[in-house]
Amino acid sequence: MGSPKKNESKGFFAAMSSGLSIFSNAMHRSVNGDKEIGVEVINPEGGKEDCRGGSTKRKMETRGKRYIFEPMTMLQKMAELMEYSYLLDRADECEDPYMRLVYATSWAISVYYAYQRTWKPFNPILGETYEMVNHGEMTFIAEQVSHHPPMSAGHAENEHFTYDVTSKLKTKFLGNSVDVYPVGRTRVTLKRDGVVLDLVPPPTKVNNLIFGRTWIDSPGEMILTNLTTGDKAVLYFQPCGWFGAGRYEVDGYVYNAAEEPKVLMTGKWNESMSYQPCDLEGEPLPDTELKEVWHVADVPENDKFQYTYFAHKINSFDTAPRKLLASDSRLRPDRYALEKGDLSKAGAEKSSLEERQRAEKRNREAKGHEFRPRWFDLTEEVTPTPWGDLEVYHFNGKYTEHQASAGNSDSINEVDVTSTEFNPWQYGNLST
Repeated sequence: MGSPKKNESKGFFAAMSSGLSIFSNAMHRSVNGDKEIGVEVINPEGGKEDCRGGSTKRKMETRGKRYIFEPMTMLQKMAELMEYSYLLDRADECEDPYMRLVYATSWAISVYYAYQRTWKPFNPILGETYEMVNHGEMTFIAEQVSHHPPMSAGHAENEHFTYDVTSKLKTKFLGNSVDVYPVGRTRVTLKRDGVVLDLVPPPTKVNNLIFGRTWIDSPGEMILTNLTTGDKAVLYFQPCGWFGAGRYEVDGYVYNAAEEPKVLMTGKWNESMSYQPCDLEGEPLPDTELKEVWHVADVPENDKFQYTYFAHKINSFDTAPRKLLASDSRLRPDRYALEKGDLSKAGAEKSSLEERQRAEKRNREAKGHEFRPRWFDLTEEVTPTPWGDLEVYHFNGKYTEHQASAGNSDSINEVDVTSTEFNPWQYGNLST
């Protein structure tokens, strides 16, 4: 194992977000009236069935190549970052400031295994939400806070940490590939000592959009900075070379505030990460050994959507609070129909939601009103990034009050989705 390079920080000022599910956002615009680029709801098991029937057929292609939805929304994909949230618990419990960054950085890397799926998630409707409980004693809430530009905000919290993200993307098409830049901000606060961590992910590249098998790579740096102490972790995601050489490999160091390496980290983002104390030259200390800090969990075999067990958990009502918001992604009729294998209904319901969102926009504009998110507030803070400024949304605490009023937020055993209508609308439940 070669030692990773130590001085390659490029200072990306972005954040981990739902945007790491970049295949969908790179190839699509939001459903609110914009012209979509090539997606067809087809059978994931290889059949040729698609959504048919007059104007709801919505058969869409991109330069002759077909793509497929998965029964999940972008807000739900934001929650996939929480699969290994126990690593943040350990970071909060850890007294060693450098091991704290080892745990937290491993948590940030862990989601890349799930984000390599190239299925197309559904774009959230403005005002749509996703809630999750019963995982790591944590509560998670995400909301689609803006349509132009498409932006999401998320908040998670348990006794050890709070997690806050404002998510936005910028893309650059390059013929048979697309580069995706995460213009966003992610902050994690470890509660024991009040330590604030800032996460900066690498850009991502989607390869073979037109020819060949589509695959995703994220070459570049991930930087996790302790804003309280100045310590930081800098890890380099190796680019994939010929015949797959170097793909998945991640190497880097944890540095102190004086930028002296203290711990080396190495591994593969689709398998595991390990660490070892090092000297000022970045070489392993004598009488120390490489120790594993994270390993990817077992996954279902031959899953038709390549879901992890946690992805299935996200999609189920086992992680839903007792008083589920009617705006929750699980209740989307198009998503639910696709999950149940009813492809024709999925296409028709998707078209209906798009039309209803356009109708609500017309209604709102006619009244001279502006959309206001329920659970997040737009702040006056504007964060500069290399790809443009980012307006930051802040969790307003109203969701915590909502949970308290709902009483027991334990998971519900059974939900009759067919009788619970998806309703993110703020100006009446409009129909076409």
